[in-house]
Amino acid sequence: MSSGEATSDTDLAKLAATGDDRAFSELVRRHKDPLFRLLRRYAGNPDDAYEAVQEAFISAWSALDRYDASRPFGAWLRTIAINKARDRSRRAAVRRLIFSSKSVDDAQAMAVHDVSIAPEQILTDGEDARRLELAISRLPANLKEPLLLTAFDGNSQQAAADILRVSVKTIETRVARARKKLSEQLGGRLL
Repeated sequence: MSSGEATSDTDLAKLAATGDDRAFSELVRRHKDPLFRLLRRYAGNPDDAYEAVQEAFISAWSALDRYDASRPFGAWLRTIAINKARDRSRRAAVRRLIFSSKSVDDAQAMAVHDVSIAPEQILTDGEDARRLELAISRLPANLKEPLLLTAFDGNSQQAAADILRVSVKTIETRVARARKKLSEQLGGRLL
């Protein structure tokens, strides 16, 4: 393997598919932090995000022989990661349903917190940032995923459409709906 950054992700993936552990380690090094940030916002919990990142890399390693080199490796990896986050979210929802001791009528479970905050405060106040992350994590997956991929992960709408396998117009619509829901949840002053 040649020097790290000089080798493309696609070349590293091809090398890793032949069993080159160092090539895969380089892919992990390049993608672990952005993937963690994406899944941290998705899950709203760093522990769940960390585990989903690990699961995504394990799945990617075992699926390298199916990687399509015509697609960007990062997009392929994000697709796997989002699927892992979806799976974890579904399993958590089932666990909550089965093991929850609180009823739906529980006042604490139904309480709505006063989170009417200015966007500037969200960036500076740790508690408000946590509220934003929590609000994002509670969005339905079909709204959360396009928002995270575009607004937070820096992907273009086209790249997000490719990752989620939907049209660009669908991404545009879902991001707008996600922003509207977040704005409503956070007092109308966000996004």
